[in-house]
Amino acid sequence: MTLSPPVTWQTKHHGELSVADLYAILKLRSAVFVVEQNCVYNDIDGLDMQGDTLHVMAWQDDRLVAYLRLLDPARNDGHVVIGRVVTDPSARGSGLGHELMAYALDACARRWPQVPIYLSAQAHLQGYYGRYDFVACSDIYLEDGIEHIGMRRS
Repeated sequence: MTLSPPVTWQTKHHGELSVADLYAILKLRSAVFVVEQNCVYNDIDGLDMQGDTLHVMAWQDDRLVAYLRLLDPARNDGHVVIGRVVTDPSARGSGLGHELMAYALDACARRWPQVPIYLSAQAHLQGYYGRYDFVACSDIYLEDGIEHIGMRRS
């Protein structure tokens, strides 16, 4: 039986990201959102480096295997906004996505206690996020050609 190397978790303010961190983040997001999902869109949207934005990263053997960003509630109508949730294809099915959400929700509670959290989920993942007490707060809408739904957690 071969054991996977341990995962190292990091939460960094955008001002703490190294060039290598940023490169790994953009590489993973591009590989999944643009190439795998065949969705041409402007991933570099200007939000990664604003305000009190945090980046949650899971590293395994110096390779980024899961990531999401937490956008500053002061810039988002008083909501922390979870976005760019992504798991490397090689790590899917391992439970890493669940660990990522748990880690992110803990980071939100520590950094912004009692602040509601919003995310724009791909519609087929509504049940997944429901496990973390997110509830639909919008109708289904198209974003970059993919059905999404707004979800909120108080």
